[in-house]
Amino acid sequence: MQLLAVLLGLFLLTFAGFAIFNKDPLGGEPMTRIAIRAPDATDEKPAASGHGSESKPEGKHETKEAPKQAAPGEQKTITMIDGSTGARHDVVIGGGDAADKGEAANATPSVMAGINPKLLEKSRYGMIPVAADGLKPFNVYAADADRAKAAKMPVVAIVIGGLGVGAAKTTDAIMKLPPAVTLAFTPYGADPGKLAERARAQHHEIFLQIPMEPYDFPDNDPGPQTLLTSLSPDQNMDRLYWHLSRMQGYAGLTNFMGARFIATEPAMQPIIREAAKRGLGFFDDGSSPRSIAPQAAANQAMPFGKGDIPIDVVPTPTEIDRALNKLEATARERGIAVGTASALPVSIERIGAWTKTLGDRGILLVPLTTAMLKSKSS
Repeated sequence: MQLLAVLLGLFLLTFAGFAIFNKDPLGGEPMTRIAIRAPDATDEKPAASGHGSESKPEGKHETKEAPKQAAPGEQKTITMIDGSTGARHDVVIGGGDAADKGEAANATPSVMAGINPKLLEKSRYGMIPVAADGLKPFNVYAADADRAKAAKMPVVAIVIGGLGVGAAKTTDAIMKLPPAVTLAFTPYGADPGKLAERARAQHHEIFLQIPMEPYDFPDNDPGPQTLLTSLSPDQNMDRLYWHLSRMQGYAGLTNFMGARFIATEPAMQPIIREAAKRGLGFFDDGSSPRSIAPQAAANQAMPFGKGDIPIDVVPTPTEIDRALNKLEATARERGIAVGTASALPVSIERIGAWTKTLGDRGILLVPLTTAMLKSKSS
Protein backbone atom coordinates (compact mmCIF):
# COMPACT_ATOMS: atom_id res chain seq x y z
CA MET A 1 0.00 0.00 0.00
CA GLN A 2 2.85 2.36 0.86
CA LEU A 3 4.50 1.55 -2.51
CA LEU A 4 1.28 2.31 -4.41
CA ALA A 5 0.93 5.60 -2.55
CA VAL A 6 4.47 6.61 -3.46
CA LEU A 7 3.94 5.75 -7.17
CA LEU A 8 0.63 7.67 -7.21
CA GLY A 9 2.33 10.67 -5.68
CA LEU A 10 5.15 10.62 -8.28
CA PHE A 11 2.59 10.39 -11.12
CA LEU A 12 0.61 13.38 -9.80
CA LEU A 13 3.80 15.41 -9.32
CA THR A 14 4.95 14.65 -12.90
CA PHE A 15 1.55 15.54 -14.37
CA ALA A 16 1.43 18.84 -12.47
CA GLY A 17 4.93 19.78 -13.65
CA PHE A 18 4.07 18.99 -17.28
CA ALA A 19 0.91 21.11 -17.12
CA ILE A 20 2.76 24.06 -15.55
CA PHE A 21 5.89 24.17 -17.69
CA ASN A 22 4.67 22.85 -21.06
CA LYS A 23 3.54 25.57 -23.50
CA ASP A 24 1.35 23.28 -25.63
CA PRO A 25 -1.86 25.28 -26.22
CA LEU A 26 -3.77 22.09 -26.85
CA GLY A 27 -3.14 20.96 -23.33
CA GLY A 28 -1.70 17.60 -24.35
CA GLU A 29 -4.55 16.54 -26.63
CA PRO A 30 -3.60 13.93 -29.27
CA MET A 31 -2.58 15.44 -32.61
CA THR A 32 -1.25 14.33 -36.02
CA ARG A 33 1.42 16.10 -38.04
CA ILE A 34 0.86 16.19 -41.84
CA ALA A 35 3.54 17.37 -44.29
CA ILE A 36 2.03 19.52 -47.07
CA ARG A 37 4.31 20.09 -50.08
CA ALA A 38 4.02 22.93 -52.56
CA PRO A 39 2.75 21.78 -55.99
CA ASP A 40 5.46 21.11 -58.59
CA ALA A 41 5.61 23.11 -61.78
CA THR A 42 4.50 20.01 -63.67
CA ASP A 43 1.42 19.37 -61.53
CA GLU A 44 -1.98 20.14 -62.98
CA LYS A 45 -3.36 23.49 -61.92
CA PRO A 46 -6.66 23.53 -60.03
CA ALA A 47 -9.74 24.76 -61.78
CA ALA A 48 -10.14 28.51 -61.87
CA SER A 49 -12.29 29.93 -59.12
CA GLY A 50 -15.44 31.90 -59.79
CA HIS A 51 -18.65 31.21 -61.64
CA GLY A 52 -17.11 30.57 -65.07
CA SER A 53 -16.47 27.20 -66.68
CA GLU A 54 -13.67 25.00 -65.39
CA SER A 55 -10.27 25.10 -67.02
CA LYS A 56 -10.16 21.34 -67.59
CA PRO A 57 -12.19 19.84 -70.45
CA GLU A 58 -15.54 18.43 -69.45
CA GLY A 59 -15.61 14.75 -68.65
CA LYS A 60 -11.95 14.47 -67.57
CA HIS A 61 -11.17 13.56 -63.99
CA GLU A 62 -8.11 14.61 -62.08
CA THR A 63 -6.32 11.44 -61.09
CA LYS A 64 -2.76 10.63 -60.12
CA GLU A 65 -1.23 8.19 -62.59
CA ALA A 66 2.22 7.09 -63.61
CA PRO A 67 3.87 9.31 -66.25
CA LYS A 68 2.59 8.54 -69.73
CA GLN A 69 4.50 8.25 -72.96
CA ALA A 70 4.00 11.01 -75.46
CA ALA A 71 0.67 10.63 -77.19
CA PRO A 72 0.37 10.71 -80.99
CA GLY A 73 0.62 14.24 -82.25
CA GLU A 74 2.65 15.42 -79.25
CA GLN A 75 6.30 16.33 -79.53
CA LYS A 76 8.86 13.96 -78.10
CA THR A 77 12.61 13.80 -78.10
CA ILE A 78 14.70 10.90 -79.37
CA THR A 79 18.47 10.55 -79.57
CA MET A 80 19.89 9.97 -83.03
CA ILE A 81 23.43 8.65 -83.47
CA ASP A 82 25.33 9.97 -86.47
CA GLY A 83 26.70 6.82 -88.06
CA SER A 84 29.59 8.67 -89.65
CA THR A 85 30.92 10.40 -86.55
CA GLY A 86 29.29 8.62 -83.60
CA ALA A 87 27.94 11.96 -82.37
CA ARG A 88 24.61 11.96 -80.55
CA HIS A 89 21.92 14.52 -81.33
CA ASP A 90 18.62 15.11 -79.56
CA VAL A 91 15.88 15.15 -82.16
CA VAL A 92 12.42 16.62 -81.52
CA ILE A 93 9.68 15.03 -83.57
CA GLY A 94 5.91 15.02 -83.46
CA GLY A 95 3.28 12.31 -83.84
CA GLY A 96 5.65 9.41 -83.23
CA ASP A 97 3.06 6.64 -83.68
CA ALA A 98 0.24 8.54 -85.29
CA ALA A 99 0.57 6.41 -88.41
CA ASP A 100 -0.59 3.36 -86.50
CA LYS A 101 -3.11 5.11 -84.26
CA GLY A 102 -4.76 7.20 -86.97
CA GLU A 103 -4.73 10.33 -84.82
CA ALA A 104 -3.90 13.91 -85.70
CA ALA A 105 -0.26 14.93 -85.82
CA ASN A 106 1.54 18.15 -85.06
CA ALA A 107 0.44 21.46 -86.43
CA THR A 108 0.99 22.44 -90.04
CA PRO A 109 4.33 24.23 -90.48
CA SER A 110 4.53 27.54 -92.28
CA VAL A 111 5.46 27.49 -95.94
CA MET A 112 9.18 27.93 -96.53
CA ALA A 113 10.53 30.83 -98.56
CA GLY A 114 10.69 30.31 -102.30
CA ILE A 115 8.06 27.57 -102.33
CA ASN A 116 5.27 27.63 -104.90
CA PRO A 117 2.03 27.25 -102.89
CA LYS A 118 0.36 25.66 -105.92
CA LEU A 119 2.73 22.71 -105.50
CA LEU A 120 1.54 21.97 -101.96
CA GLU A 121 -1.48 20.20 -100.60
CA LYS A 122 -2.58 19.72 -97.02
CA SER A 123 -2.28 16.35 -95.33
CA ARG A 124 -3.08 15.48 -91.73
CA TYR A 125 0.60 15.97 -90.96
CA GLY A 126 1.16 19.24 -92.80
CA MET A 127 1.86 20.46 -96.32
CA ILE A 128 3.21 17.90 -98.80
CA PRO A 129 4.28 18.28 -102.45
CA VAL A 130 1.96 17.76 -105.38
CA ALA A 131 2.07 18.29 -109.14
CA ALA A 132 -0.35 20.97 -110.35
CA ASP A 133 -1.06 23.18 -113.36
CA GLY A 134 1.48 21.31 -115.46
CA LEU A 135 4.22 22.00 -112.90
CA LYS A 136 6.20 19.36 -111.02
CA PRO A 137 8.39 19.83 -107.94
CA PHE A 138 11.20 17.97 -109.74
CA ASN A 139 11.40 20.66 -112.41
CA VAL A 140 10.54 23.68 -110.28
CA TYR A 141 13.02 22.90 -107.49
CA ALA A 142 15.85 21.56 -109.66
CA ALA A 143 18.99 23.68 -109.34
CA ASP A 144 20.07 25.82 -112.27
CA ALA A 145 22.59 24.20 -114.62
CA ASP A 146 23.91 24.49 -118.15
CA ARG A 147 22.11 21.45 -119.49
CA ALA A 148 23.12 22.12 -123.08
CA LYS A 149 26.76 21.98 -122.01
CA ALA A 150 26.08 18.94 -119.84
CA ALA A 151 24.70 17.08 -122.83
CA LYS A 152 28.00 17.46 -124.69
CA MET A 153 30.57 16.50 -122.04
CA PRO A 154 31.07 14.04 -119.16
CA VAL A 155 29.24 15.07 -116.00
CA VAL A 156 29.58 14.21 -112.32
CA ALA A 157 26.96 14.70 -109.60
CA ILE A 158 27.65 14.39 -105.89
CA VAL A 159 24.98 13.79 -103.24
CA ILE A 160 25.76 14.51 -99.58
CA GLY A 161 23.33 12.61 -97.35
CA GLY A 162 22.39 12.40 -93.69
CA LEU A 163 21.85 16.13 -93.29
CA GLY A 164 19.40 17.85 -90.95
CA VAL A 165 20.58 16.03 -87.82
CA GLY A 166 23.53 18.01 -86.51
CA ALA A 167 23.32 21.66 -87.47
CA ALA A 168 27.09 22.18 -87.51
CA LYS A 169 27.91 19.54 -90.09
CA THR A 170 24.85 20.47 -92.15
CA THR A 171 25.93 24.10 -92.18
CA ASP A 172 29.45 23.09 -93.23
CA ALA A 173 28.06 21.16 -96.20
CA ILE A 174 25.83 24.08 -97.17
CA MET A 175 28.51 26.76 -96.97
CA LYS A 176 31.71 24.95 -97.94
CA LEU A 177 30.59 22.90 -100.94
CA PRO A 178 29.81 24.37 -104.38
CA PRO A 179 26.11 24.97 -105.17
CA ALA A 180 26.14 22.19 -107.80
CA VAL A 181 26.51 19.60 -105.01
CA THR A 182 23.10 18.16 -104.11
CA LEU A 183 22.19 17.87 -100.42
CA ALA A 184 19.92 15.11 -99.07
CA PHE A 185 18.14 15.70 -95.76
CA THR A 186 16.75 13.16 -93.34
CA PRO A 187 13.31 14.03 -91.92
CA TYR A 188 14.70 14.14 -88.38
CA GLY A 189 16.09 17.06 -86.47
CA ALA A 190 14.65 19.87 -84.40
CA ASP A 191 13.92 21.98 -87.50
CA PRO A 192 15.07 20.28 -90.73
CA GLY A 193 12.99 22.71 -92.79
CA LYS A 194 15.02 25.68 -91.58
CA LEU A 195 18.30 24.05 -92.63
CA ALA A 196 16.80 22.96 -95.96
CA GLU A 197 15.65 26.52 -96.56
CA ARG A 198 19.18 27.76 -95.90
CA ALA A 199 20.57 25.20 -98.36
CA ARG A 200 18.21 26.39 -101.07
CA ALA A 201 19.15 29.99 -100.35
CA GLN A 202 22.74 29.00 -101.18
CA HIS A 203 21.44 27.51 -104.49
CA HIS A 204 21.86 23.88 -103.47
CA GLU A 205 19.33 21.44 -104.79
CA ILE A 206 17.81 19.29 -102.04
CA PHE A 207 16.37 15.78 -101.86
CA LEU A 208 14.44 14.20 -99.00
CA GLN A 209 15.72 10.91 -97.56
CA ILE A 210 12.98 8.42 -96.67
CA PRO A 211 13.94 5.97 -93.87
CA MET A 212 13.40 2.41 -95.10
CA GLU A 213 13.84 -1.00 -93.54
CA PRO A 214 17.34 -2.53 -93.69
CA TYR A 215 17.95 -6.29 -93.56
CA ASP A 216 19.03 -6.19 -89.92
CA PHE A 217 16.03 -4.21 -88.66
CA PRO A 218 15.29 -3.61 -85.78
CA ASP A 219 18.90 -4.05 -84.61
CA ASN A 220 19.71 -1.36 -87.15
CA ASP A 221 16.83 1.11 -86.94
CA PRO A 222 16.70 4.13 -89.30
CA GLY A 223 14.37 6.02 -86.95
CA PRO A 224 10.70 6.79 -86.23
CA GLN A 225 8.14 6.19 -88.97
CA THR A 226 10.48 3.92 -90.96
CA LEU A 227 8.79 2.28 -93.95
CA LEU A 228 8.58 -1.47 -93.25
CA THR A 229 7.92 -4.52 -95.41
CA SER A 230 5.70 -5.88 -92.62
CA LEU A 231 3.24 -2.97 -92.90
CA SER A 232 0.39 -2.65 -95.34
CA PRO A 233 0.69 -0.25 -98.30
CA ASP A 234 -1.75 2.12 -96.59
CA GLN A 235 0.31 2.15 -93.40
CA ASN A 236 3.53 2.84 -95.30
CA MET A 237 1.79 5.56 -97.30
CA ASP A 238 0.70 7.24 -94.09
CA ARG A 239 4.27 7.15 -92.83
CA LEU A 240 5.49 8.50 -96.15
CA TYR A 241 3.17 11.49 -95.78
CA TRP A 242 4.66 12.20 -92.35
CA HIS A 243 8.13 12.34 -93.89
CA LEU A 244 6.97 14.45 -96.84
CA SER A 245 5.57 17.07 -94.46
CA ARG A 246 8.82 17.66 -92.58
CA MET A 247 10.20 20.16 -95.10
CA GLN A 248 9.46 21.63 -98.51
CA GLY A 249 11.24 22.49 -101.73
CA TYR A 250 12.85 19.15 -102.50
CA ALA A 251 13.08 17.91 -106.08
CA GLY A 252 12.86 14.23 -105.24
CA LEU A 253 13.17 11.40 -102.77
CA THR A 254 15.97 9.00 -101.94
CA ASN A 255 16.30 6.03 -99.63
CA PHE A 256 17.80 6.35 -96.16
CA MET A 257 19.22 2.86 -95.52
CA GLY A 258 16.46 0.44 -96.62
CA ALA A 259 18.28 -2.45 -98.34
CA ARG A 260 15.40 -4.83 -97.60
CA PHE A 261 12.56 -2.41 -98.37
CA ILE A 262 13.96 -1.14 -101.67
CA ALA A 263 14.41 -4.75 -102.83
CA THR A 264 10.85 -5.80 -101.92
CA GLU A 265 8.57 -5.09 -104.88
CA PRO A 266 5.14 -5.16 -103.13
CA ALA A 267 6.41 -2.63 -100.58
CA MET A 268 8.44 -0.40 -102.90
CA GLN A 269 6.12 -0.14 -105.91
CA PRO A 270 3.43 1.97 -104.16
CA ILE A 271 6.08 4.41 -102.91
CA ILE A 272 7.49 4.92 -106.41
CA ARG A 273 3.99 5.37 -107.86
CA GLU A 274 3.14 7.97 -105.23
CA ALA A 275 6.38 9.88 -105.81
CA ALA A 276 5.77 9.89 -109.56
CA LYS A 277 2.18 11.05 -109.10
CA ARG A 278 3.41 13.97 -106.99
CA GLY A 279 5.93 15.05 -109.60
CA LEU A 280 9.04 13.99 -107.71
CA GLY A 281 12.15 12.18 -108.91
CA PHE A 282 13.71 9.20 -107.15
CA PHE A 283 17.38 8.61 -106.41
CA ASP A 284 18.59 5.14 -105.42
CA ASP A 285 21.82 5.55 -103.45
CA GLY A 286 23.12 2.27 -104.91
CA SER A 287 23.64 0.52 -101.58
CA SER A 288 21.29 -2.39 -102.41
CA PRO A 289 22.29 -4.50 -105.46
CA ARG A 290 18.83 -6.11 -105.43
CA SER A 291 16.92 -2.80 -105.64
CA ILE A 292 13.79 -2.84 -107.77
CA ALA A 293 13.69 0.98 -107.90
CA PRO A 294 15.16 1.30 -111.44
CA GLN A 295 12.45 -0.89 -112.99
CA ALA A 296 9.67 0.64 -110.88
CA ALA A 297 10.72 4.18 -111.86
CA ALA A 298 10.99 3.22 -115.53
CA ASN A 299 7.42 1.89 -115.42
CA GLN A 300 6.27 5.29 -114.13
CA ALA A 301 8.40 7.27 -116.63
CA MET A 302 9.70 9.34 -113.74
CA PRO A 303 13.15 10.94 -113.39
CA PHE A 304 15.52 8.42 -111.80
CA GLY A 305 19.15 8.25 -110.78
CA LYS A 306 21.40 5.74 -109.05
CA GLY A 307 24.58 6.16 -107.07
CA ASP A 308 27.72 4.74 -108.69
CA ILE A 309 30.56 5.34 -106.23
CA PRO A 310 30.35 5.73 -102.42
CA ILE A 311 33.04 8.29 -101.72
CA ASP A 312 33.80 8.04 -98.01
CA VAL A 313 33.23 4.42 -97.02
CA VAL A 314 36.78 4.62 -95.66
CA PRO A 315 36.91 8.19 -94.32
CA THR A 316 40.57 9.01 -94.85
CA PRO A 317 41.97 11.61 -97.28
CA THR A 318 43.81 8.95 -99.32
CA GLU A 319 40.78 6.67 -99.74
CA ILE A 320 38.41 9.56 -100.47
CA ASP A 321 40.77 10.85 -103.17
CA ARG A 322 40.95 7.34 -104.62
CA ALA A 323 37.12 7.13 -104.75
CA LEU A 324 36.91 10.56 -106.42
CA ASN A 325 39.41 9.49 -109.07
CA LYS A 326 37.29 6.39 -109.70
CA LEU A 327 34.19 8.59 -109.99
CA GLU A 328 35.99 10.75 -112.54
CA ALA A 329 37.06 7.69 -114.55
CA THR A 330 33.48 6.39 -114.55
CA ALA A 331 32.22 9.73 -115.89
CA ARG A 332 34.74 9.63 -118.74
CA GLU A 333 33.75 6.07 -119.58
CA ARG A 334 29.95 6.37 -119.38
CA GLY A 335 29.35 10.12 -119.69
CA ILE A 336 27.62 10.28 -116.28
CA ALA A 337 28.68 9.32 -112.77
CA VAL A 338 27.06 9.95 -109.40
CA GLY A 339 28.95 9.83 -106.11
CA THR A 340 27.48 9.67 -102.62
CA ALA A 341 29.05 10.83 -99.36
CA SER A 342 28.31 11.97 -95.82
CA ALA A 343 29.10 15.36 -94.30
CA LEU A 344 32.26 14.34 -92.49
CA PRO A 345 34.76 17.21 -92.26
CA VAL A 346 37.35 15.20 -94.19
CA SER A 347 34.79 14.40 -96.91
CA ILE A 348 33.76 18.04 -97.31
CA GLU A 349 37.40 19.15 -97.42
CA ARG A 350 38.49 16.59 -100.04
CA ILE A 351 35.37 16.94 -102.22
CA GLY A 352 35.67 20.73 -102.12
CA ALA A 353 39.29 20.61 -103.23
CA TRP A 354 38.57 18.06 -105.97
CA THR A 355 35.70 20.05 -107.50
CA LYS A 356 37.80 23.21 -107.86
CA THR A 357 39.87 21.72 -110.71
CA LEU A 358 37.30 19.32 -112.15
CA GLY A 359 36.34 21.65 -115.00
CA ASP A 360 39.99 22.00 -116.02
CA ARG A 361 40.04 18.23 -116.57
CA GLY A 362 37.10 18.34 -118.96
CA ILE A 363 34.36 17.16 -116.59
CA LEU A 364 31.33 19.22 -115.53
CA LEU A 365 30.00 19.13 -111.96
CA VAL A 366 26.19 19.21 -112.15
CA PRO A 367 23.24 18.95 -109.74
CA LEU A 368 21.71 15.50 -109.39
CA THR A 369 18.59 16.47 -111.36
CA THR A 370 20.74 17.39 -114.37
CA ALA A 371 22.49 14.02 -114.24
CA MET A 372 19.12 12.27 -113.93
CA LEU A 373 17.73 14.07 -116.97
CA LYS A 374 20.84 13.34 -119.01
CA SER A 375 20.63 9.67 -118.03
CA LYS A 376 16.98 9.54 -119.08
CA SER A 377 17.66 11.10 -122.48
CA SER A 378 20.75 9.01 -123.28
